[in-house]
Amino acid sequence: MFSTAVLGLGRSGAGAARLLKKQGHRVIVFDQCKGPDQKRLSIELSKTGIEVFLGQTLEIETFKPWISQLETVVISPAIPWNHPTLNELRELGIIVKGEVAIAWEATRQYPWIGITGTNGKTTVTYLLNHILTENGLKAPLAGNVGYAASELALELLKHPSKKPDCLVIELSSYQIEAAQGIAPEIGIWTNLTPDHLERHGSIEQYRQIKRGLIERSKIKILNGDDPDLSNNQKNWDKGLWISSKGGKDDKEKSELWIDKNEMVMERDQPLFSISTFQLLGQHNLQNLLLATCAARQLGLAPEGIKRSLNNFKGVPHRLERVGQIKEINVFNDSKATNFEAASVGLDAIEKPLIVIAGGRLKSGCSGDWLKRINKHACSIILFGEGAYALKNLIDKSKFIGKVHLCHTLKQAVKIAVEECKSQNPKSLLFSPACASFDQYKDFEERGNHFKSLIKPFITE
Repeated sequence: MFSTAVLGLGRSGAGAARLLKKQGHRVIVFDQCKGPDQKRLSIELSKTGIEVFLGQTLEIETFKPWISQLETVVISPAIPWNHPTLNELRELGIIVKGEVAIAWEATRQYPWIGITGTNGKTTVTYLLNHILTENGLKAPLAGNVGYAASELALELLKHPSKKPDCLVIELSSYQIEAAQGIAPEIGIWTNLTPDHLERHGSIEQYRQIKRGLIERSKIKILNGDDPDLSNNQKNWDKGLWISSKGGKDDKEKSELWIDKNEMVMERDQPLFSISTFQLLGQHNLQNLLLATCAARQLGLAPEGIKRSLNNFKGVPHRLERVGQIKEINVFNDSKATNFEAASVGLDAIEKPLIVIAGGRLKSGCSGDWLKRINKHACSIILFGEGAYALKNLIDKSKFIGKVHLCHTLKQAVKIAVEECKSQNPKSLLFSPACASFDQYKDFEERGNHFKSLIKPFITE
């Protein structure tokens, strides 16, 4: 029997291994780490007949004992698609694919709604899932949201009676790059700004990966308010465009738009008012329209969509209101892992702000973020690996507020609480503008740590 090797023992890797085993594959798993989480998962998988090898580096020598029987290698999103060892495996005739590709092959009989973009894709994923389930559809979500697509595929394989109406799948560029056969029923593109360039090499390559998913989608839904997408609008033969701006040009080219009376319009027909929608910021109006457009394509009535929009509370770690310190609103925006996402948060909430930022700095343009820091912040506390680099950027921008440097988030929260007493801000915003990987495994762990640190100071 030919073998399939799974690289990486995180959630996606473990999910892929279990799914492949259920499908009858002989599965071997490699992971370079030997920590307690990997050891625990190794024991669990070994009991099901999956061979696990920990402490293995991604080198061709690791695979040599199995080369003659190895047919496919499945990689986690963390492994670069063009890694030299993967290229060597391809030259030997071994198929390399991503974990999401395995999930797609196992579930392609169900309609996929694939959601991608630099920012906003998680909010659209959760919002659309909420709308569909509130209106009686079975529409489980998975992908780049903490629940691996392969885990969902395994669940559906085990329980075929739980037939879904559709699958709502968030897809990162890393996942799309390693799963080029995915062709959703509906593809949604939220926006495009420079991100992950250290991985993809250029904005052009990053754009092409995202675009590939949408081009393979039967129904294409795109954000006409995004400059990059809008500038390339003429290059799309077909596509449903949304706009939150409501100007004359936007009405003429948009499937859905918002008029001056806060009414969602479908072409020239009113659908419903958004006056009671709870999420803050112009970007969330775009997210609302993207999700609504998909829901309308699936046949949902305006009344049901409006009802579910009005009771949607938002996504954890994305402009998540966690309470007040006296009359100062506190927000957890740990999912703001780049300058663009952080800029959106700075615009959305009441000013002036005290801002906590820091982590592992990513490639990207800081100009808009710095403008908003200068305009909206009275104090900023920087922590983690990127603190000094961020301070240099802020100093060059001639920021007149206070800048504090520290090593850990715990220290940053302590300083921020003191600043709340002296600065009289309207809001305290945890918006890192950086990746979490200097001190945390992901933005969820970082956001949860912030909430636990700030909790003793919350008065409401």
